Amino acid sequence: MTQVDHSGMANAIRGLAMDAVEKAKSGHPGLPMGAADIATVLFTQFLKFDAAHPEWPDRDRFVLSAGHGSMLLYALLYLTGNPEMTLDQIKRFRQVDSLTPGHPENFRTKGVETTTGPLGQGIATSVGMALAEKMLAAEYGRKIVDHHTYVLVSDGDLMEGVSQEAIALAGHWKLNKLIVLYDDNGISIDGPTSISDSVDQVKRFKSAGWQAELIDGQDQGAIAAAITRAQASNKPSLIACKTTIGYGLPTRAGTAKAHGEAPGAEEVKGAKEKLGLSQEPFSVPDAVLKCWREAGARGASARQQWEARFAELGPRKRAELERRLRHERPPGLAKVFKDYKKALLEKPLNIATRKSSEAVIDVIAEAMPFEFVAGSADLTGSNNNKAKSAEDFSAKTPRGRFIHYGIREHGMAAALNGIFLHGGFAPNGATFLVFTDYARPAMRLAALMGTGVVYVMTHDSIGLGEDGPTHQPVEHLATLRAIPNMRVFRPCDAVEVAECWELALNRANGPTVLALTRQNLPQLRTTAPAENPCQQGGYELVAAHGEAKVSLFASGSEVEIAVTAQKQLAERGIAARVVSVPSLELLLAQPAERQQAIIGKAPVKVAVEAAVRWGWDAVIGHDGVFIGMHSFGESGPAKDLFKHFGITAEAAVAAVLKRLG
Repeated sequence: MTQVDHSGMANAIRGLAMDAVEKAKSGHPGLPMGAADIATVLFTQFLKFDAAHPEWPDRDRFVLSAGHGSMLLYALLYLTGNPEMTLDQIKRFRQVDSLTPGHPENFRTKGVETTTGPLGQGIATSVGMALAEKMLAAEYGRKIVDHHTYVLVSDGDLMEGVSQEAIALAGHWKLNKLIVLYDDNGISIDGPTSISDSVDQVKRFKSAGWQAELIDGQDQGAIAAAITRAQASNKPSLIACKTTIGYGLPTRAGTAKAHGEAPGAEEVKGAKEKLGLSQEPFSVPDAVLKCWREAGARGASARQQWEARFAELGPRKRAELERRLRHERPPGLAKVFKDYKKALLEKPLNIATRKSSEAVIDVIAEAMPFEFVAGSADLTGSNNNKAKSAEDFSAKTPRGRFIHYGIREHGMAAALNGIFLHGGFAPNGATFLVFTDYARPAMRLAALMGTGVVYVMTHDSIGLGEDGPTHQPVEHLATLRAIPNMRVFRPCDAVEVAECWELALNRANGPTVLALTRQNLPQLRTTAPAENPCQQGGYELVAAHGEAKVSLFASGSEVEIAVTAQKQLAERGIAARVVSVPSLELLLAQPAERQQAIIGKAPVKVAVEAAVRWGWDAVIGHDGVFIGMHSFGESGPAKDLFKHFGITAEAAVAAVLKRLG
């Protein structure tokens, strides 16, 4: 490209960004205008993509971690010829039901690789994408899997703590196909970044095992040369691009005023005069648009060549990869679970549900040896989610399918999203349930995006014992259940663990939490019907002898307490039933008739759960009896703690007797 060609193409991005933000009277024009040169060089010279086929598996990924600058991405999608990103959609920026929401949403807009906006999430998610690329390439070879992940980050992305977790992992794993372009404009909402930050990002990244350099982010030649060097590196790369926020704005360029508000009519007019743009809103010269469309079609031949290579794979291997990229499970998986549950009934496991989960994982890993990817945030021996057959993943062993994330819960959760979004794998990650606090932003995005990841969260209550209230989750079940599209399972025994794992693995449209115990539990289930009872959230585990006067609802380790209470009530001539509720939110999502059939008509309803009451009133009513936690926990042996906090069968019986008068 000539300098004029480049300037005209970059200025088209600036013009669309200004016009869209000004029309919406809302948005962030500064980053798109400042980073337009970076994006133009990347998309016209380096990015391997075919705008007409945005879901081509071997495309390069482009992640706009600085999601507030979404008009940069929307402008690029329109200019390169994305079939759905029309000029009308650009004009509807930040409007209801448009394809151009305030921050990029991958579930809404084709061509958006991941939902970004909460700063730091994009760069952390991209590590998972690059990790998945490395693993899949080791399995299928570079003829089939050979693409880069490019990320555009802002100052704010690199200030967020999760970025440190992410870059440490990427450097340690030598993810050399990951290239981060840093829009180093020195401005945040409050003003110059110097008022709150003095980190040398180049040195920071180098210390984490990256190649890193600083360039002029408005110089197309410097940008192209830096990307070329990055592509040849055996390390992940950071290119810090010194830019001017709001480049072209006559009075706001280089200031915080350019960051997050509409520039105003006069500022737009002056910028367009300065940049040589038409004053007509949303106008792109035909010659410039033609060049952009050619850039969008440039990757068609690469895609076609890839399709030819893919067709040369053996039919079985080709079908296997296609299935995995669709997030479908092996056809024989259902029988694997059926046989395993049958074996459990013949030989019960009276162990902690984390250990029951480990036993299930061994079976899953045999059925899904390459796509089942597990990992732990430095708690492998406690979480028990590493299959006996699993090899550790490392820079030297990319075919390994167990990932050691170190003490990086947030980075792990974000990477899980990236692994899933890349495709080809069924990822799960593990830590203690209480540490979902560290992972929550990425878990919330998983629910928003609908990524089918699994969180193996052990040590799920005061039952973990002596570690005390800092490690004992009390409010966590309630807060996780409150996240839309987050499915929480708390199985009561080995059979329910298997059933919940089966449901979690087959869920490709949202994340699942498996809350598992440290302490041993008896196997209560004596049957395993063909229709998985856990899929409706709750079911009658023990029927009443006669018409039930009491319904006892419980999850996880407290189901054993409810069963004991039911027996004690029966001895007193009081008919009670036990309903196991592995997933409260799934139960409450059932059709009214089914839900009512499960809840029943017993006049006294009791819920038993070693957590806070929130959510249970929908089952037991505001006047129902709740046996659970009303405070933080305490350090001590698990059995003593349940007695100390009154979470016992005797307490449940006493509450029932009091209610019956």
